[in-house]
Amino acid sequence: MSKPIFTWSVRVYYEDTDASGVVYHANYLKYFERARTEWLRALGVSQQNLRGVKDVVFTVANLEIDFLRPARLDDALTVTVVIEQLRRASLMFSQTLSRDTEPDSPLSKARVRVGCVDMENFKPCPLPDVFSEYLATHGVSA
Repeated sequence: MSKPIFTWSVRVYYEDTDASGVVYHANYLKYFERARTEWLRALGVSQQNLRGVKDVVFTVANLEIDFLRPARLDDALTVTVVIEQLRRASLMFSQTLSRDTEPDSPLSKARVRVGCVDMENFKPCPLPDVFSEYLATHGVSA
């Protein structure tokens, strides 16, 4: 796996856990989504602006997730964001979720393909220029 282009820290709260005291499976998806959103913020990309001005949004087109070990209440976690593939209208991400105390032992891994779509017809459209520019400076190419 390539070096992460972004990492995001999160703490497990009581509301994140299920009856067994571990993070409920759907919340792993939230952690992955939030890390990608925070990466966009760090780029200076506002999803609200993309939608309102450029009339484009991102949508998850495909998702694969492996649950390897449970995250638990009060764990300090790190979520990584890696771009595996850049295409004209989509990005393929690899993401991991790990305890801060065990960064080399992921609790969960995901591959997420996110497409850029036109709001009017929900058909694929090219990624905004800011992505091509940023990704080119970080060695990611189509």
